Amino acid sequence: MTESIGDGLDRALEGAFTRRIPQSAQAQMKYLVKQRKGTKPVDQLLGVSQRTVERYVVGTLKRPRRELRERIEREVKRRWQAQVRAKAKKKAATTAGLVVSTRARFGFTAAPGTTDDARIRDITQALPPEFADRLFTAREQGATERQLQQITAEGLARMYFRANNTRAHGLGVEFTDIEQIEIEL
Repeated sequence: MTESIGDGLDRALEGAFTRRIPQSAQAQMKYLVKQRKGTKPVDQLLGVSQRTVERYVVGTLKRPRRELRERIEREVKRRWQAQVRAKAKKKAATTAGLVVSTRARFGFTAAPGTTDDARIRDITQALPPEFADRLFTAREQGATERQLQQITAEGLARMYFRANNTRAHGLGVEFTDIEQIEIEL
């Protein structure tokens, strides 16, 4: 199973939350209605009828089907504790950086005519704040998963394979087939 760097960034930010998200479907729906300032924007967001949203808010409906429950939870997490999330992003992008733990396929190209065949590696590496900033900025601007992989590959190439650019100058790193990725702030 291929994991997403974007999802890894989201999970890392969720780790900064100081309170749990609302647990019941009713509480989650009430939160979304309050955040979006009405039931109409929430029905468009979730792809259900306005009446369905209202039924969850008043408690008539209590257990959404799995795909709706996942959409509701994802949207609540996306908006939950925005100030805490922003503070965690700022800290990672200015002072702390982030730590990437991954199991993925890495391939290399170096001096003309030399290559190293790609193979699966387990790597845990701290990346400096500039890469955290680039990743969060790209994510906010709607970057594709491939673009996020490229930024992560540049960070891992510089810090892990080139030892913060003190050796292996010119080594290019290809980062593909992500089996597992965990990002920590």
